[in-house]
Amino acid sequence: MDNNDKILTDIWDLLNLTSDYLATGYLKDHSGLKISTDSLEKIAEEISVCTKCKLCESRTKVVPGTGAIKPSLMIIGEAPGADEDRTGLPFVGRAGQYMDKWMDAIGLERDKHIFLANIIKCRPPENRDPGSDEIAACLPYLERQINIIKPDIILSVGKIASQVLTGRNEGIGRLRGQVYKYEGTSLIPTYHPSGVLRNPEEYRKPVWEDLKQVKVYLDNKNSQ
Repeated sequence: MDNNDKILTDIWDLLNLTSDYLATGYLKDHSGLKISTDSLEKIAEEISVCTKCKLCESRTKVVPGTGAIKPSLMIIGEAPGADEDRTGLPFVGRAGQYMDKWMDAIGLERDKHIFLANIIKCRPPENRDPGSDEIAACLPYLERQINIIKPDIILSVGKIASQVLTGRNEGIGRLRGQVYKYEGTSLIPTYHPSGVLRNPEEYRKPVWEDLKQVKVYLDNKNSQ
C-alpha cells in the first residue's frame, strides 16, 4: 500500500468511526466491539443546556449529580430542592445533611463511597411532584450515569424515585424492605430523609433496617 492509499484508508476509517458515533454514541474498534465514548462530564454538559421539558424555564441551576467515580453506593432521590437549585449540587439542604449521618452510621463517606443523583435534574416549581413527561425526558441521563459509574448497589429514597426505579406503583411503605434490580444493579428503596425529619418516630426505625441491609450487602461483596 503506497502513501496515498494509506491516507485514503485512514480517511475512510475516520468517516466510518464518525458515522458510528453520530448514530449510536459509540465508537467501534477493529474487532467490531463498541467502545463507549460517554462520560459523566459529557452528560453534565448536555444537562446544562437541556430544554427537553418545561422545567428548563424555571430552574436556577441544573443538578446533574456528583460523588465518587466508582461508588459503592448510588443514592437516587426524586428531584432537586431549593438549596440544590441554588448550588447545582445534590442533597445539600437539611435533608441531605441528615442523610450524611445515615451514611456515617454504616461507614460510608459522601465523596469517597457515594454518588448522589436524582430522577430529574431540575427543580420543579414549589417542589411539586415531577410530571410523567419530565421523568421520561430526564431518565435517560440517569440511566447513562448508572451505566458509567456501575455502583455496587442503589439506595432509592422516597416514593417517586422508588416507584420509577422499581416500576411499581405502591407507596414507599410497601416498596421498602425488599431488594430489587435496576439495570442489573441491586436496589433497596427507603424513606426520603425529609420524610424522616418530619416524622422520626415512625420512619427512623425502618430506615435503619434498610441501611443495615445496604451495609450487609456491601460487606458481603467486599469480603468476596
